[in-house]
Amino acid sequence: MSQVRVEKQTAAVQQQAAPSKQKKAAAKVEVAPEQIKYANLLLYCSWAGIAILAITFALYLSGIAGSFIPPSQMPQYWGMSAHELLETTGAPSGWGWLTLINHGDFMNLIGIAFLALLTIVGYLTLLLPAYIKKKDIPYTAIVVAEILVLSLAAS
Repeated sequence: MSQVRVEKQTAAVQQQAAPSKQKKAAAKVEVAPEQIKYANLLLYCSWAGIAILAITFALYLSGIAGSFIPPSQMPQYWGMSAHELLETTGAPSGWGWLTLINHGDFMNLIGIAFLALLTIVGYLTLLLPAYIKKKDIPYTAIVVAEILVLSLAAS
């Protein structure tokens, strides 16, 4: 009977010690400096992008920045396809929205474009140079492929 108690006590102590062992193992994980810089870029710039979205949306809602399409006319366009909407309103397609940046309904796209560019900027300025310097061919190839795919998707 006493051996059963000892085994139970030993098992209980081992279970209590397990989380501290896991914490020690987690503390030993090293993250490359370029990855920390990239994570920080995404963290701070994502908040900046959200702020840009909030500000431009407030400008749109308040009417300070006039609309290309008046909000009162929006319901008539809801059922249209994107192609029909562009033809009916005369709005530009692709990156042509930049020519209408002074309109509140297009001004909102600044924040979206900013957030979309963060990954490419981080890859080009932080990760790619670091991986090239380390001569880390697999990661360099992955980053180059990501940059190409994201750039082609944006065009």
